[in-house]
Amino acid sequence: MSDRILGGTCLLLSMLYIYFAAQTQVGFISDPMGPKAFPIAVGVVLALAALYTLFKPDPEPVWPHLGRFGEIVFAVVVMVAYTYALPEFGFVISTSVTAGLLSWRLGAGPVAASIAGVTIAVGIFVIFRLVLKLSLAIGPWGF
Repeated sequence: MSDRILGGTCLLLSMLYIYFAAQTQVGFISDPMGPKAFPIAVGVVLALAALYTLFKPDPEPVWPHLGRFGEIVFAVVVMVAYTYALPEFGFVISTSVTAGLLSWRLGAGPVAASIAGVTIAVGIFVIFRLVLKLSLAIGPWGF
């Protein structure tokens, strides 16, 4: 039953996602596919996965232990905090802390998680900002 509830919820979410993606205003000059194509494609993939889950649920789903739910809640809290920290502290600082915390919870030691967080943040910053020339959140220190 829990798989069917998840499938139905995801199907509803995908329909809302496609609806709101279709509402995106397209400017006079845009690429042939436009800004709607990718969000609609994501919504279609989510809908297909939801339909599969609805029609072929697991007979005996295995639920994680209570401690694992705590880890999931921690990850969600970290990601929500990341969205609020991004405009205040910039991409590199916010991403370093977030990636470090998540790496630590995935099993890395504190030093290794810190190194991973900084390496991930700087690597993504270099690729997206300097190589691809895309805009990222700039904090008070300019990065």
